[in-house]
Amino acid sequence: MEQVSSAAPGSTAVIEPATWRDLNALRNLEQVCFPQDVWPLFDLIGVLTFPGVVRLKATYAGSMVGFISADIRRHEDLAWISTVGVLPEYRRQGLGSRLLLTCEEHLPVSEIRLSVRASNNPAIQLYMRHGYRQYGVWQRYYSDGEDALVYEKRMKGFGL
Repeated sequence: MEQVSSAAPGSTAVIEPATWRDLNALRNLEQVCFPQDVWPLFDLIGVLTFPGVVRLKATYAGSMVGFISADIRRHEDLAWISTVGVLPEYRRQGLGSRLLLTCEEHLPVSEIRLSVRASNNPAIQLYMRHGYRQYGVWQRYYSDGEDALVYEKRMKGFGL
């Protein structure tokens, strides 16, 4: 487990593995963080139970305040970060960075990719600060027609 700073001075949030028992908390976090793009229930169950998925939660005082998951595709030497979310009141305190870096530590691949709404500048800045570079664009990816930007990071020490 990793300790990170949280909203209250002197307090900590804990980053730890998430399980199927976190389904309701994850549903709430998704609804708050991604009101336009909430995953269907089946997808949430899958991200919490399918093998080959790294799933981490950030908790504060026993409640989930952040979540990240990544799908490891060993045969491609690639991982896709499928979601990163931090509740609004816990943002801009380094929790998104800690979730991202902790997740990366669990990904034994040479490349990591993720997609993000083209308008989500705070997330884009977070990814760029951590070495992600734009790799492509999925046009009209989201239900409202907004493009998704695809970012990639090459990991040192893996692959060729």
